[in-house]
Amino acid sequence: MSSPSAAESFPAHTSAASQIFTTVLSQGPLTRSEVARRAGLSAAAVTKAVRPLIEAGYLVEDVDEDARPALGRPANLVRVDGGRALFIGVKVTGDKIIGVLTDLCCRILVARYVPLAARDPKAVLGSAAELVRELLIEADGLGVRVAGLGMAVSGDVDRAEGVVRYSPFLEWRDVPLAELAAMTTGLPVTVDNDVRALTVAEQWFGAGVGLSGFALVTVGAGIGCGLVVHGKVVAGAHGVAGEIGHVAVDPAGPRCHCGNRGCVEAIASDDAIVRQVRAATGVQVADAVEAAGLAHDGVAGAREVYARAGDAIGRGIATVANLLGPERVVISGEGLAAYDLFADHIRDAFATAAFGSAARCDVQTRPLPFDEWARGAAATAIQSFIRSDANQHLRGAALTQPA
Repeated sequence: MSSPSAAESFPAHTSAASQIFTTVLSQGPLTRSEVARRAGLSAAAVTKAVRPLIEAGYLVEDVDEDARPALGRPANLVRVDGGRALFIGVKVTGDKIIGVLTDLCCRILVARYVPLAARDPKAVLGSAAELVRELLIEADGLGVRVAGLGMAVSGDVDRAEGVVRYSPFLEWRDVPLAELAAMTTGLPVTVDNDVRALTVAEQWFGAGVGLSGFALVTVGAGIGCGLVVHGKVVAGAHGVAGEIGHVAVDPAGPRCHCGNRGCVEAIASDDAIVRQVRAATGVQVADAVEAAGLAHDGVAGAREVYARAGDAIGRGIATVANLLGPERVVISGEGLAAYDLFADHIRDAFATAAFGSAARCDVQTRPLPFDEWARGAAATAIQSFIRSDANQHLRGAALTQPA
């Protein structure tokens, strides 16, 4: 594999320049005047920031002589050259690792899946490193360098430190994943919570583009929530924010793994639904797919379980809407496969619990396969690369790809 002589730094050395590039990345192609308006910056600031980005090949100016106004220079469009750099995203689940190779615009070029034989950090790192090596070979075939690696895991993740504080599905505590992964792969590494990473991808490239505030709620193995407030993904002072799954909606409800009772996750996660369907029907369903099958078949008790789950999710979403007033709430996750069983209950509970104009929040669903979660991890690596002065944390001394 080819390797660059040194890790190239992104030629945007101010927060304004990063903001300008991000605006073009997520909303472009745009004219300079449109960039200035959307970024809330002066035309002079945009001109100053765009020039070195064009010279370095990250931005491309499309000259359109037909767009020439009556006076002055033509209003040329500026866009990102997605092929200027590549990124790898890795999503770790309880039983597999998903890896993707993306371009600078976070378009998936290659996707790979590998099973996870064991969940200890050493085993996970070994499997992830092999997956990254495969994707580096793919990148080498394209003749473009990989500028960063993003890794996403569930649980309490401190992105600033690159440490997984607690991941219940992996049974990890205080694992310095960014440092270990950088030593193993030789790449700059960003580690983040999986839902927060997916939120970054949706903010820049999906349902949240152009919105100042929105929430992404994921339903499945757990109940997660990513938050964007005033255009920024909320991480919290200690890396924990948006834990809608641990909002208590029924003080007399089932015990949650966090120790409290009646959390949304204790009522509406896949495992919780399976346990409740078994108890309600006496049928030993193996997983959420079988549980949903019973409910679809009209088995007594199964539909009621999904009704309670929908009510819990709706109340949790209403709590977010009441506290933060997002423009939109996007519901996603593998649990959407059974969405028809609790959709009405989510909407009814949300309408009942949302206060005043919070009920006007746009609530929509967006099915996203696991490839998209790995793409979210790549999006965090792109974000770190663009905002390198403020956010990028390089672990280890090696800043180049392995030869």
